[in-house]
Amino acid sequence: MALPRLSFQQWARDGRLYAILSAAGFSLKAVFVKLAYGAAHVDALTLLAMRMGIALPLFGWLVWMARGTKEDAQPALTGMDALRILLLGTVGYYLSSLFDFYGLQTISSGLERLILYLYPTLVLLFQVLWTRRLPAAGTVQAMAICYVGLGIGFVHDLGQAGHGRAVWTGAAWVFASAVTYALYYLGTGAMIKRLGSMRLAGMAGGASSLLVLAHFLLAGHPATVAALPASVWWNAGLMALLSTALPVYWMALAIARMGATQAAAIGSLGPALTMVASWLLLDEPMSLAQAGGLALVMFGVSRLKPRTPAQDAAPRRKLFA
Repeated sequence: MALPRLSFQQWARDGRLYAILSAAGFSLKAVFVKLAYGAAHVDALTLLAMRMGIALPLFGWLVWMARGTKEDAQPALTGMDALRILLLGTVGYYLSSLFDFYGLQTISSGLERLILYLYPTLVLLFQVLWTRRLPAAGTVQAMAICYVGLGIGFVHDLGQAGHGRAVWTGAAWVFASAVTYALYYLGTGAMIKRLGSMRLAGMAGGASSLLVLAHFLLAGHPATVAALPASVWWNAGLMALLSTALPVYWMALAIARMGATQAAAIGSLGPALTMVASWLLLDEPMSLAQAGGLALVMFGVSRLKPRTPAQDAAPRRKLFA
C-alpha cells in the first residue's frame, strides 16, 4: 500500500498528476459542446458566454483561495502585470475558445481534438522563434510525425463529410484556436513564477470570462439565453466546472512544476480520451484511420523534449543571423 501512495505523491510533486487531470478535463469540453449543440439551436457565442459566465465566480474563488498560501504568495500587482493578464485572457479562453466553438459547428469532436493537440508543436515553434535557435533534428522529426498523423485524420473526416468546404473551414477555426492556445501556454509559463499558479489561473480565467461576456452583450441577443432548455444549461455548467475552471488550475500547477513544454506533452492523453468519450456519448465513429492518425500525433508529441539549462548554455545554430 505504501508504494502506490508514494507514487501518487511523487506525481503530484512533479506535476504529472495535474497535467493528466487537466488533459482529462479539457478532453470532455468538445463532448459537452456537441451535446449542447444537439440539444437545441444555440450559436457558438451564446454557448461560450454561458460557459464562461458560470465559470466566472469559480475563477474568482481561485483568486480568493490564493490569498496567503505559500505557493501563491502575492506580490503587489503592477500595471504591467494587469496588461499581461489581460493579454493572456484575450488569447486564452476568449479567442481560443471562441475559435474552437466555431470549428465544432462543422467538424467532429475527434478531429477537433486532433487538430487542437498540435499546440505542443506550436509551443515549441514559438520558443524557437523567441530564442532564435534551431531545434534538434529529433525535434523536427517528432513534429513531422505529428503533422502526418493530423493529415491522416483530416483526410478521413474530409472523405466522410458530404460538404468538404465546411470541414476545411471548421479545421481552420480549430487550428487558429491551437495557435492562440499555444500563445496562452507560453504566457502562462512566463507569469506563473511571479503571481503563483492559483492566482494567475483565476485572474487570467476571469479576464477571459469578462471579455466573452462583453462580446456577447455587444452582439445584442442576451435574451435568447432564457429560452434555452435545461439540457443546454446542464452541459454548459458541466463544461464550466469540469472543462474550464478546474483544468485551468490543474494546468497552471503542472506548468509551475514541470515547465510548459513537458506539461503540454503529458497532455497526450487528451485526444485519446476525447475520441473514446465521443464514441461512447456521441456515437461518433472511430475508424482505423482516425485511430492511426491520433496514435501518430501522440507519438510525435511524446518525443518532443524540453531544452535543459545545459542545452541552452551550449552553442547552437541560430535561426537568424
